[in-house]
Formats: sequence, structure tokens, C-alpha cells
Amino acid sequence: MKYLVTGGAGFIGSHFCEYVLNKYKNAQVVCYDKLTYAGSLSNLNNIIDNKNFIFIKGDICDKKQVESVITKHEITTIINFAAESHVDRAIESSAEFLQTNYIGVSVLIDLAVKYNLRFHQVSTDEVYGDLPIESNLKFTEESLLKPSSAYSASKAAADLLVLSYVKTFNLKATISRSTNNFGTHQHTEKFLPTIITKAVKNQQIPVYGNGENVRDWLFVGEHCRAIDLIVTKGEIGEIYNVGANYELSNITLVKRVLSLLNKPESLINFVEDRKGHDKKYSLCLNKIASELGFVPQNDFDKNLICTIEYYTRSCI
Repeated sequence: MKYLVTGGAGFIGSHFCEYVLNKYKNAQVVCYDKLTYAGSLSNLNNIIDNKNFIFIKGDICDKKQVESVITKHEITTIINFAAESHVDRAIESSAEFLQTNYIGVSVLIDLAVKYNLRFHQVSTDEVYGDLPIESNLKFTEESLLKPSSAYSASKAAADLLVLSYVKTFNLKATISRSTNNFGTHQHTEKFLPTIITKAVKNQQIPVYGNGENVRDWLFVGEHCRAIDLIVTKGEIGEIYNVGANYELSNITLVKRVLSLLNKPESLINFVEDRKGHDKKYSLCLNKIASELGFVPQNDFDKNLICTIEYYTRSCI
């Protein structure tokens, strides 16, 4: 298998590159990344010298360059992690989100059709919108799409575009929609790294609204395992929800991190809520469990401690 991993120097993409190279000794991985503020070559330190790994700096919207990479390296499979993903930035300006998350995907799937490649789109649970905090409802893969931000709207649009290519052009594609990921390599603008780094520095930790918004926390390594299962065993044209079944309110997570770091809760600073802030995400995971045998292997506290240690070291 010869993978083109777009956005491979980012948080989840870098972990996936390493996962593939560790699991499949004969796999070849071409990591293609624009190296925006959220991507870094340092995320690839563990694999940069692997003989089966190649890094290429580039933009997925650059069709000529992407096509050159595909033909030169005889790519068979594209895994698309490349995305603008920070909702706060999307509220300020949506243009980059639409360009990368939609136009970029159109470039990739056009080439996937042309060269008969396997394509996987990494999406998000945010395309479904939100649920009431006290609700026991869960989104299934058949749920309506009701995105709340330019970020989630651009991801939803890309999902629909991919599915249209499956029907019209027989694109060999699958889509995964995951819950909140955590682990090493994540940019410090994201919620959990923000909590940790500010707590270590004894700085005020901003928490939107009353902190009761609920998220399901999926360790990045488990997400990589799920994507691998979908790419190798999933049905073409299908969508798979990926999660951990480990839901916490934001304020609960903040307090747990503070406790582990032996820091006072007085560092918590409730701030004005974000515009259009989704209340709760919750996914039904029955499909990926029954069809592909994926059951999340939860060891949240252990993985949280490892994540805290990683960001603590970066603050020293």
C-alpha cells in the first residue's frame, strides 16, 4: 500500500503516519502538508528517517502538485486529514475554511477518480450540530446534518461532495466522523492543550459560558486504529462514526486536569460564551462496532496523564 496522507504533519495526521509505518512494515507513506501554523515537522520526529516515509510540503488546493506526487510515488490510497479546524478562527473568518475544507477536497477526489485511488475523508461529529445537554439521544450516520459554524459547514459540504462522487464517478471512498480527539502534537489553541499549558504557567484558564458543554473524548491512537479499519475493511460509500463513549462536560475536564497538576480551581475563568456554541455531541457507535469490530479501548486517565506530561515538558 502506498499512502498519500494529506495534512500529515498536523495533530491526527502525524499520529496516523506513525501508526501505519509501525503496523505495516511494507507500507509507504507520503506525508503532504502545507505546514500552516497547526502543522509541524517536529510532529514527525519519530518517523522522519524511516526509509518508507517521505515528506512533501504542499497545498491540497494545488492540483498540479498533488497530481505530480500521486504519479511520481504511485499512490494507491489517499487519507485526507488536511483541514482548517479551529471554530474560533472560523467565526472570525470563513474563507480559509471553505478553501481548504471544500475546494481542497474537490481537488483530491477529482484526482482519486482519475487515477482510480482509494480515498478516505476524515470528518467530524460537528457536522450533525448539537444535542440538548440532558438528552440521551445520539447521532447516527443517518442523522441530518445541521452544522453550526463555518468549520462544520465546510466539512459537511465536503462529505456531501465525496458521497456525490461515489454515486456519479464510482469514487472508492469512505468517510469517518469522530468525536473530540486528544493526545500529543495537538496545537495549543485547542481546549485540552490550553487547559494544561495555562495551568502549568499558573495562568487563568478561559472556559466558555458555564462550562457545561459536553464532549466525547477519543484518544488519538484509537482514532488512527479506527481509520485503518475503515480504510482496509469498510464498505465503499459508507460513513462511520468514531468515538470513545467517554463524555465529559468541559468544566469537569478542566477540574480533573487541575487536580492532576495539583493546581487550584481559582485558575478557572468563565468567559462570554462562543457564538453558536454547540451544547453536546454524542455519537452512536453501533455501526463501526458491528461491521468492523471497532470497540474503543478506553484508558482515559492514563492517556490524559501522558498528554499532560507532554504539554508540561513543552512549557519548561
